[in-house]
Amino acid sequence: MKLGSPLPLIFALATLTIVNAPALSETSESILPFPENFLVDGIPAPSKSLVAEIEPYNYFRYADLQSWHPMQREMLIATRFSDTSQIHLVKFPGGARTQLTFFKDPPNLAAFEPTSGELFTFEKDSDGNENSQKYLFDLRNHKSTLLSDGKSRNNGGMWSNKGDRYCYLSTRRNGEDDDAYIVFPRTPGSDHLAAQCKGGEWDTFDWSPDDSTVLLSQFVSLEQRNLYLMDSSSGALTLLTPDDGKGKIVYGGGKFSKDNLGVFTTTDKDSDFQRLAYIDLKTRKHTYLSTNIPWDIEQFALSWDGKTIAAVANEDGLSTLHLFDTASRKEKPAPELPKGIISSLSWHKNNQDLGFTFENARSQPDVYSVNLSSGKLERWTQSETGDVDTATLSDARLFHWKAFDNRQLSGFVYMPPVKFAGKRPVMINIHGGPVAQSRPEFLGRNNYYLNELGVAIVYPNVRGSTGYGKKFMGLDNVLKREDAYKDIESLLDWVKQQPDLDGERIMITGGSYGGHMTLACATLFSDKIKCAIDEVGQANFVTQLENTAPYGREIRRAEYGDERDPLTRAFLLRIAPVNNASKITKPLMVVAGRNDPRVPASESEQIVRAVKATGTPVWSLMAKDEGHGFHKKKNQDYLFYAKVEFVKKYLLN
Repeated sequence: MKLGSPLPLIFALATLTIVNAPALSETSESILPFPENFLVDGIPAPSKSLVAEIEPYNYFRYADLQSWHPMQREMLIATRFSDTSQIHLVKFPGGARTQLTFFKDPPNLAAFEPTSGELFTFEKDSDGNENSQKYLFDLRNHKSTLLSDGKSRNNGGMWSNKGDRYCYLSTRRNGEDDDAYIVFPRTPGSDHLAAQCKGGEWDTFDWSPDDSTVLLSQFVSLEQRNLYLMDSSSGALTLLTPDDGKGKIVYGGGKFSKDNLGVFTTTDKDSDFQRLAYIDLKTRKHTYLSTNIPWDIEQFALSWDGKTIAAVANEDGLSTLHLFDTASRKEKPAPELPKGIISSLSWHKNNQDLGFTFENARSQPDVYSVNLSSGKLERWTQSETGDVDTATLSDARLFHWKAFDNRQLSGFVYMPPVKFAGKRPVMINIHGGPVAQSRPEFLGRNNYYLNELGVAIVYPNVRGSTGYGKKFMGLDNVLKREDAYKDIESLLDWVKQQPDLDGERIMITGGSYGGHMTLACATLFSDKIKCAIDEVGQANFVTQLENTAPYGREIRRAEYGDERDPLTRAFLLRIAPVNNASKITKPLMVVAGRNDPRVPASESEQIVRAVKATGTPVWSLMAKDEGHGFHKKKNQDYLFYAKVEFVKKYLLN
């Protein structure tokens, strides 16, 4: 989801004190005070001994494929060498990562101009406010030039095939709608409104082969996403995917066929899962290519010659690569890749090399390519792992449990090494979204909990998660929200039945919607847990919907409910954790970013204040220079120190 500028809502300073108290059982000389950009209350400053113990787990690096060079077998990647991830150039597999951008905030969505490779675009916000701006980077002089207005929220973006124009979305007209803008990047200041795109959030998918048309996407809700054709000269919009009267439909990515007669996309039209489809531009007829795959096609890429589609299916959390011939619309053999998660799928212009980012439980995200003629797999980046041997890390184990209604649910559990005897304490980590999915990914710092503290980590996929069909995804919408809470209750019961897990020592945690789930479960199941950590979670859907950035409000209402409706409002107020704070009887830690536009910091402020009034221990931490989640390494480090102290005191003791 693309969300943007923050609202002027921050923690009331009257309720927060910057604390530099010694860590547990440490003298004042052995502590490291929190940075000045942190507002903390109730949290002991980390001890130097704790920092030294955690240090090996702070050096994991990651890399993500951004864009192939159009002329050379080179690529842009994003990776971090200092405090934030930056754009780098890599000239061959395993080659040096040459840093190109140097900002205090991480740039992303870097994309080469498709003809010469002398220029690329990227976007960047400020301190997590998500008001991203568009920039042009010139590789000849290493200078960046602002392309957007410097104020509004700007996102998406695609170069034209000729490389003379760039189309992106911006809220500059009214601060709410994602209008389409076109700029001639070599002429800064040439950007102009191409089309007013009202309602929902919009994105750019592709330019037609002759650059006369731009394929746009309108994100109406989590259950509805439309495709539009925009005339690149007049800005006229034509709905490509009208309502067929059979219910809401989601259309995923989109690419024009090279003959300009159709569009390839993914859709759940007439299906519970996202299928790869071809839409005839004249007749609007849909032809399905992946009907035999009973899972979501979560991403795809069309080769530059238009002959082959590479698609990734999400099979119970694992990625599987599939290839399709566009002429016959039939699947053809694909190279078998290691088991894990594939993202950032991208073709080189040679139509042979397919690039992607890959990760699994024992390998952090790195950039690879596979040659589809020879089947040769090459690793472009070898990100550092510090002193940790990732080959020895815990693997993810798929597990299932039954919900209150006998529905089968699934998730992944990571167990500590065998050196830890007896039943292990448990951390249940609930994903955000809520349309997201826990997958067997690399845990980074969280491996410290496994390797050094002996804590098992459980990542559940409750109802409402993606990856299991649109019916499953809609099972928690609006008035059915409490059913998702009940899924965690049944998971708590499952933990108690496991011979290697300690059902008496369970912590619940999560971020964003996972933070809301954490707070809700802390009110409902305090007798079954020992403590909880909420990161940027909603304490009250009503106040979140009233205060969130306007451009994302309608999409959230479709998921959580419309707070303006009296019956829905009464329900949301009844289940709001802040209105049930007296039921939170176990220690709670609350984390927020002051610049968060999605879940304003006031959500954390009110739950901290309410739980404090009950006398239950509350630790609170807010970073002044972060938004919806922490992106700066120093901030991530100190947040982790605080969480470890919390886990040691309240889960392990």
